[in-house]
Amino acid sequence: MPQKIIFATQHYQYLKDRILSVPGTAWENGELEIRDFPDGEHYHRILSNVSNKEVILIGGTIDDKATLELYDLASGCIQLGAYSLTIIIPFFGYSTMERAVKYGEIVKAKTRAVLFSSLPNTSRGNRIVMIDLHVDGITWYFENDVRPVHLYAKDFVKDAAMELAAGKPFVLASTDAGRAKWVESLANDLHVPAAFVFKRRISGDETAITAISADVKDKTVIIYDDMIRTGGSLIHAAESYHDAGADNIYVITTHGIFAGNGFEKIKQSGLIKKIICTDTHPNALTIQDDMLVVKSVNELIVNYFHSQHS
Repeated sequence: MPQKIIFATQHYQYLKDRILSVPGTAWENGELEIRDFPDGEHYHRILSNVSNKEVILIGGTIDDKATLELYDLASGCIQLGAYSLTIIIPFFGYSTMERAVKYGEIVKAKTRAVLFSSLPNTSRGNRIVMIDLHVDGITWYFENDVRPVHLYAKDFVKDAAMELAAGKPFVLASTDAGRAKWVESLANDLHVPAAFVFKRRISGDETAITAISADVKDKTVIIYDDMIRTGGSLIHAAESYHDAGADNIYVITTHGIFAGNGFEKIKQSGLIKKIICTDTHPNALTIQDDMLVVKSVNELIVNYFHSQHS
């Protein structure tokens, strides 16, 4: 079996290091030389030998620069004779732009998928592994022979919920009806009630809550959402559960983006006691606050590879 070698884009070196720290992961640490030029161009050189090796490349498409860096590194590994290529995209950017609502809107979730689909195939083909996509259908946007894989961080959510509840009964809740089926599935696995709010969007960044689906009075409410960006929707939902009589409110999210001053807004609302998220987005690691607990997806990723060879 070919040797596995792992690389990461600049923003995701931390996750590469965490994956390599998992016991039993005897993967080679891929080395890169990266320089930025004054005119805004970027130099990348793959220092490690990738010929006839299983290349694992980690990088979230968190912005346009990071997306192109991931694409360039993938292209370089293929050109240098990689036996196989698995691109791990912990956070798939533009995942909320998965369909056009208004005429002329560009479906960027699809254009990003098409971009990575244009990579030439290695002899064993190319895989794209993504974690907790906002919409499962994004996997169908990939073309040619790319094999998209959607990993669910369900065990992370269940473990986090049990940790937050600390043995007490709780209601698993969502921020809106759009995530209701996913939250209901998790609630069934945990044998707890599910709740969700009905909301009406007023504008691009403003929503109004119209109803709550379950009784939360005097109960612990744990809200799950796949991502927190600015925190606006989360705060609105937390306000609704609080107004409906919820005792304590906690939050679990896979992707802690916390754009702008999102985390500070959530903290200042005074509604939420604690947030648990994963390290799929580097922004979560920049926040040093007891209110936020960040858990790694390193074992989820390693277990995926173990399952491929079991």
